[in-house]
Amino acid sequence: MRRVHPWENAHTVAIEQMKCLAAHLPADEGIPLFVFDAGYDSAQLTQGKGEVPVAVLVRLRADRCFYADPPPTTLSPKGGRPRQHGAKFACKDPATWPVPTAEHWVEEDQYGTVHVRAWARLHPKQQAHPGPGTRKTRPIVRGTVVLVEVSRLPARPYPPQRLWLWWHGPDGALDLDLLWRAYVRRFDLEHTLRFCKQCLGWTMPRVRHPEQADRWTWLVVSVYTQLRLAQPWVADQRLPWERRLDPEKLTPPRVRRAVSGLLPVVGTPASAPKPCGRSPGRPQGRRSGRATRYPALKKAA
Repeated sequence: MRRVHPWENAHTVAIEQMKCLAAHLPADEGIPLFVFDAGYDSAQLTQGKGEVPVAVLVRLRADRCFYADPPPTTLSPKGGRPRQHGAKFACKDPATWPVPTAEHWVEEDQYGTVHVRAWARLHPKQQAHPGPGTRKTRPIVRGTVVLVEVSRLPARPYPPQRLWLWWHGPDGALDLDLLWRAYVRRFDLEHTLRFCKQCLGWTMPRVRHPEQADRWTWLVVSVYTQLRLAQPWVADQRLPWERRLDPEKLTPPRVRRAVSGLLPVVGTPASAPKPCGRSPGRPQGRRSGRATRYPALKKAA
């Protein structure tokens, strides 16, 4: 968990977190896969990670356009810059899709027939130059565009939409069955954030300093971790309209209901509180004064 300062770039912070975590992971566990939603730029994440042995999977908007490498051409006697972009690949226009470089079919209980296709060595058009105020050539960032199509959605009456993903990683590490399952698991994160906000009061305190917000965030993370650790030690206290769950599949909200019976058994290493009498309070005739006001920091256009 890290708070992004208004003067910082979210992509830069995400790249630093990827590199820091990749340095602590064992090398024998394979290549780590980082999954991002559509709020992140796929080209910036791919370009920023450099040669770090990690793979990134980013969700794309359904109206994105990509381009293949231009065909080899002979130099014209009139000169001029060679082409940088080849055939256009529009996600919303199936007529522009070439033959996929990889394809995968699988039958699932929740999603029915899952069809995954991939097109390698595609690149988007970069809008920003390498440095602010420069006119250098925009870099070409190549990756693999992945399309996931399912026949149905669990507990949803409307027809499913196409899911577009961007993947970039070391050569030979593309696993289409792993990619679509990894992004489906990312939907659980939305429920985790909602639980931290509604039940654990993540956004409830109105603190004055950023350090206080960071400290409260880490307290919420530690509480959530304790609920995960207490999962096999509590009994399910479900509501009348809820389904029965196996002990190893209890959700954190259900563990939170029953964890109060576990705390007296576990105990605490802290000593008992000592009485200190009545607090004297603020001296008579003295006021606390107005709170210090800080200007709001806004990102530059």
